[in-house]
Amino acid sequence: MVKRFCIHGVLILLCMLIWLPLVVMAGNALMSKSELMQRFAALFGVGYQPVKATLMPTYPPLRPFVELLLDSPGFYVTYWNSCLQTGAILAGQLLTALPAAWAFASFSFKGKRSLFLLYIILMMQPFQVTMVPSYLVMKRLGILNTHLAVIMPGIFAAFPVFIMTKFFESIPKPLLEAARLDGAGDFAIFLRIGIPIGLPGIISAMVLGFLEYWNAVEQPMTFLKERRLWPLSLYLPDITADKAGVAWAASIIMMILPVILFVMGQEQLEQGIAASGIKE
Repeated sequence: MVKRFCIHGVLILLCMLIWLPLVVMAGNALMSKSELMQRFAALFGVGYQPVKATLMPTYPPLRPFVELLLDSPGFYVTYWNSCLQTGAILAGQLLTALPAAWAFASFSFKGKRSLFLLYIILMMQPFQVTMVPSYLVMKRLGILNTHLAVIMPGIFAAFPVFIMTKFFESIPKPLLEAARLDGAGDFAIFLRIGIPIGLPGIISAMVLGFLEYWNAVEQPMTFLKERRLWPLSLYLPDITADKAGVAWAASIIMMILPVILFVMGQEQLEQGIAASGIKE
């Protein structure tokens, strides 16, 4: 009983540490400009008074949201850019990473282990290592400072291939052999067995990929020079200190779509993790 109480207490404490910044951010999004300056003036380089964080504002107006949604057309442009870039990357990954992962998991061919090792090496490389080569390639292709400059590297990322391969490998081999004995071809097995059973792994890769590219900063900052092409992740740092309330409000709205997708895909994420433990 005592052990269970301690475990629950630790879990509750960890949840509070995770949710507390989000609650504070939601409260700050409802603060007026004068109250923000009063509580966070030192962060904006005005005065030396200590920061006075609070969960809820004293007088919660909706002016920051009104200003963001009605008086900030640039917000809608950057929001659309984020949706376009992230959606195109995920759609492209389904067309490229999904067949590649199935090939790694289901077929034997010369150089398979070396090629998959290369995928792992590429997956482990941070963006700073591949930034200059990627920039030169985008420049040579003539797509620098376009949406394609952000979309193309994301489509051919190694991470979704790696994670989908691991889930496809968990499919019992006797099931695939039985399908072949029944006369099913490789493509039919891929469509009717591989995709349905590996769906949790596919959704896991898509959800994780969405979270990565929705919040990407370095890639668009490197490949996009015109502000009209910037995603939402670059819009928030560009908001000046005199519009801090708008920045808080934009942060809340930016989180809505990732939270919804994460909640909708939570069951598939859990199934995907469990799928890695399937045995014949």
